[in-house]
Amino acid sequence: MNVAPAGFAIERDLPAGFAHFYLPLHRRFTPVQQRLVQGRRDRLASAHGGDLPSYLPPSEATRSQWRVELPQWCADQRNQMTGPADDAELCVKMLNSGAPGVMLDLEDSMANTWDRLMLGHRNIVAALYGELSYQDGKSGNTIGIAPSATVVWNRVRGLHLSQAGVITHVPTSASLFDAALLVFSLDYERLRHPLCFYIPKSESAEEALWWKELFDALIEAKGWPPGSIKAMALVESHPLAYEIEEFLFNLREYILGLNLGRWDYMASLIHYNFEDPRWVLADRNTIPFDVPFFQRLRAVLPEVAHKHGALAIGGMTALYPSREDSALNQRALAVLERDKANEAASLMDGAWTGHPDQNAIAVAAFPYPNQLDRRPALPTLHPDLRPSPAGIGAATLDGTRAAVRTVIRYRHGVLEGRGASLLDGYMEDLATDRIYRLMIAQRLRFPGPYTPASIGETFDRELERILGELPAGAGQESRERYRRAREISEAMILHGAFDPT
Repeated sequence: MNVAPAGFAIERDLPAGFAHFYLPLHRRFTPVQQRLVQGRRDRLASAHGGDLPSYLPPSEATRSQWRVELPQWCADQRNQMTGPADDAELCVKMLNSGAPGVMLDLEDSMANTWDRLMLGHRNIVAALYGELSYQDGKSGNTIGIAPSATVVWNRVRGLHLSQAGVITHVPTSASLFDAALLVFSLDYERLRHPLCFYIPKSESAEEALWWKELFDALIEAKGWPPGSIKAMALVESHPLAYEIEEFLFNLREYILGLNLGRWDYMASLIHYNFEDPRWVLADRNTIPFDVPFFQRLRAVLPEVAHKHGALAIGGMTALYPSREDSALNQRALAVLERDKANEAASLMDGAWTGHPDQNAIAVAAFPYPNQLDRRPALPTLHPDLRPSPAGIGAATLDGTRAAVRTVIRYRHGVLEGRGASLLDGYMEDLATDRIYRLMIAQRLRFPGPYTPASIGETFDRELERILGELPAGAGQESRERYRRAREISEAMILHGAFDPT
């Protein structure tokens, strides 16, 4: 859990007046957040007992005619570039890339520590005012944000997370803290467009009501005009996939679109089917992007969103371009082009990327600013979202070793303060780390070649390989950090720590 530093005082160490603004919100919203988190635990336990997520009965959300009002300023979101808010240089480069949208992230791509969080908050405020800059190492020039029509989105931490140390002796909701601190810190008159949030990690339509009521309360407390907050939401958990129309309905006054967060969705799908031996998946990078358990949801999400006038945004392509390795760069951009063409054919309105060199290809894949007037001819809005993955990809010893190697190196990056690391050409963040840990645990869970002892030996071998490949100048501190990363990663797997924290 993220903890404010020892001796922290909300009245002294955060902006003047924030404590008076925040404490009533905390008393109202944190108890509900904690109840919702307990509901998630209960639902996962039920799934492991055989009661898996399913569709809700018909309701006003699915029977009535209602529409989301999509403003012109965000009608084109063919590419939303995303990256950690604590990296000012990357934030500026994304905002100068020409991408129709940019998401500044306080969640999965950042290490969840107090200093990185506060830096991310400062960078977001500066970026929203157009004042963020960085010092270019090559030219020595200060590079700022060029004026553009790019829509700036801000992903706060999800409902599953709590923040410690802000209020004495009790945790507070991390979602609440992030959203409230941003709203309190901003002068609405200085923003180019409404304050836009990206809502992560939702697991039920009921949770949309928490966000709706929070946005209502923030606008009222700050005295902002109606319509001054807008949002998109990620569909990145398996239970939410069965409730997307109801979620959209509950947040219809604020929400502008839904995004299929494929990597977190894969992790959630594994987690909810963890007790089913038919769901022992193949090596991650042998699973095709159009695998049925993705593709069926990828087809349904645009239909539900477009039915109600909202955007449907696709996911991130993990293979990253490289300006140093021409072969890797060519392969990465070819994979990107195929991936985004598939999403466009599924009638998505745009997708995510993480590198400025991906923007032109991503935008070109979508032939129109959006595809809201296009509707797929689907036989049902309630397809089977758990089609068997049997025969898809390959489960190999090399794949297990690669997964072990990745989780060690990813956790090393977290210990260094990075929430995302470029590893073997792939941009790995918390979602992909979680996939690898779950896949390793699956291979331990059911009869096969692996035991806790053999996995421990694999961790030992991969750690030694990593240490042996370090540059000659790598210090003892870095080596000890890798050893610590190895211990943490193995312990998380053996103790079943698979929640997205």
